[in-house]
Amino acid sequence: MVFRKHIGGYAGAKVIALLLLVCLDGFADTTAEEYARLRQEMIKEIESDVRATSLYIDKTALDDRVMQIMGKVPRHEFVPADARPYAYENRPLGIGYGQTISQPYIVALMTDLLRPKPGHRVLEVGTGSGYQAAILSSLAEHVFTLEIIEELAAQAAIKFKQLNYNNIDSRLGDGYYGWKSAAPFDSIIVTAASGHVPPPLLEQLKTGGRMVIPVGGRFQIQQLMLIEKSEDGGIKTRQILPVRFVPLTGDH
Repeated sequence: MVFRKHIGGYAGAKVIALLLLVCLDGFADTTAEEYARLRQEMIKEIESDVRATSLYIDKTALDDRVMQIMGKVPRHEFVPADARPYAYENRPLGIGYGQTISQPYIVALMTDLLRPKPGHRVLEVGTGSGYQAAILSSLAEHVFTLEIIEELAAQAAIKFKQLNYNNIDSRLGDGYYGWKSAAPFDSIIVTAASGHVPPPLLEQLKTGGRMVIPVGGRFQIQQLMLIEKSEDGGIKTRQILPVRFVPLTGDH
């Protein structure tokens, strides 16, 4: 997904810093400290994007809890090894199989829109590398995540176990149909674009719940949509901002 790419000396400086870390890989503590510093620089870029898009998203700052978690989760653990020097740039990165890990700003915004709370059960459609699920796992009680690409699903499951994300259940499956046996969900996040909002996901969303999903085709203008399900079962939708995601795939 691409909203805005950053270019120039700042990004180049971060790449150089991480390449130096590779050369000094014997200093594990320094590397950890440098990654922590780069996460804070990433936070500043996210905050800048929030201000730049405030007219779209109707706010000038995201939830403090979301930003704190964005500053802690190790994004470099969720990208391929050759992409680690770029892990904390505010842009999407390829993760193989024609898929991407979303731009940090978009991850933060979508998480903020979901309003995850302790005790919430969240469904994610499109596990990808597992980064978005890791963010959500620190804000909600339990995350259920579906991935249709077998290799990515397997890699993410291993990563969750390695990093002790014990409140994430992941499985291979077509996210269009959701996870019926685990429903209903307090919130649902879809990380691939669909031409319409999948009816099974609406059915699996609790009353009072929220869904965030990009809607539109590959070659169309996509809109990030916020969908709210009222207590009487009514549906309220709101366009947030134009985006570009890889398409939702599957037999539907």
